[in-house]
Amino acid sequence: MKSSITAAMKEAVGTQISRRVSYPVSSSDIRRWSLAVYWPEPPPARYLSTSKSTVVAPEEFNPFGWIEAETELHPAAVTVDHLNPDRTEKQIGIEGPGLKYQLNGGMSVEYGVAIRPGDVITSTNRLSGYAEREGRLGQMLMTTTEDTWINQRGEGVKRSTMTLIRY
Repeated sequence: MKSSITAAMKEAVGTQISRRVSYPVSSSDIRRWSLAVYWPEPPPARYLSTSKSTVVAPEEFNPFGWIEAETELHPAAVTVDHLNPDRTEKQIGIEGPGLKYQLNGGMSVEYGVAIRPGDVITSTNRLSGYAEREGRLGQMLMTTTEDTWINQRGEGVKRSTMTLIRY
């Protein structure tokens, strides 16, 4: 079985794909998000509090949902259609495996400290690994990326691991 993982791809594991920084989160951002997510039911009181010291954001709150204060792509990034199976590699300036099909292989999320008003969240997305295995349609390439969010105090807020399957 010939591997789809090239030497350049192996070397690229751990490479930062992108980095984003949010604007400071406001109490109003948290309240509006909560109202939208829980509609038509009222959200829990901890999301609606007017006290900055007690209000927290729901775990699924996205501080990048509207606009980002900063966006940094890999210096060698090539803009490419999000449907291109080689997109991950092109975002870090290397040649992809040239496979034809892709599908979502799943996602896992670990939550840390809650987002609070005033928090500035930094998201760092990295290529975390490759694996291969045989499937019904032939050899599959599993590509894993990890998106880590931290607040301005360096506390972990969220870590999402996503697997992309290509064949």
